[in-house]
Amino acid sequence: MKPAPFKYVAASSLDHALSLKSEYGDDARFLAGGQSLIPTMNFRLARPSVLIDINGLKDLAGVDRSDTAYIRVGALTRYRDLERDGDFLRCCPLFADALPHIAHPQIRNRGTIGGNLSHADPASELPALAVAMRARMRIKSSTRQRDVPASEFFMGLLTTDIGSDEMLVEIAYPAMAPRTGTCFQEVARRRGDFALAGVAAVVTLDEVRRCTEIRLALCGVGETPVDASAAGAHLIGTDCNDEAIGAVAAEVQDMIYPSGNVHATPDYQRHIAGVLARRTLSAAFQRAGHGV
Repeated sequence: MKPAPFKYVAASSLDHALSLKSEYGDDARFLAGGQSLIPTMNFRLARPSVLIDINGLKDLAGVDRSDTAYIRVGALTRYRDLERDGDFLRCCPLFADALPHIAHPQIRNRGTIGGNLSHADPASELPALAVAMRARMRIKSSTRQRDVPASEFFMGLLTTDIGSDEMLVEIAYPAMAPRTGTCFQEVARRRGDFALAGVAAVVTLDEVRRCTEIRLALCGVGETPVDASAAGAHLIGTDCNDEAIGAVAAEVQDMIYPSGNVHATPDYQRHIAGVLARRTLSAAFQRAGHGV
């Protein structure tokens, strides 16, 4: 398959890229890693009349840890760079669990974190991580800048809060509190496939191993990443015993409505989500306990 005809422009700066997006609006798309955009163009599911290449904008790539409250990641940062950044993985250990599940090494060499989040595929891992970690998305246009919580950024299937003249330029992940443990797990038909269901868990404990905060987010079971943190309210103030974790897993199953696909029925996806919720919560609790 070949894409529909389009005009190609290599942006010389961020201002240039945003000016072009302001000029062409929804008719223009940004080209970063291209791992989601190019296939959809080849199948003519996407038909932008203008392609704005931002690969030369080096200022949009990299990890900034100078702010003690946030770890800031440029939207043009590639998966492979995060995989190889030991300091980043220690600050954001959910990524250490999740990155190996994303496609294959060839894809991770080119794919960018901003492209993934902007594409907003609900079966993708990174949107669920952003929700679980309470990330903030920095969005810019040629005239304004705004920060949007991840919980408000994903609005529907392949739909985000990015306007027609805007670009996602940075993702800020809050630094983890002491005695916090995390875990991400997923089930896919084959390694590298999109998840039938995946769960990200974040658990914070006090000095006597009682849960003070819990975050749960799921991928693959809705039209957006599902924030299931409310189900974890049972664990606040407890020692996260197996019975309490089991109750949370059951509530997670009750609150999701997966649509099913050619590989799994909705009931099977719901079952997997419950199993993974139990496993990730148990693992996150154990990892948090190592800091007590």
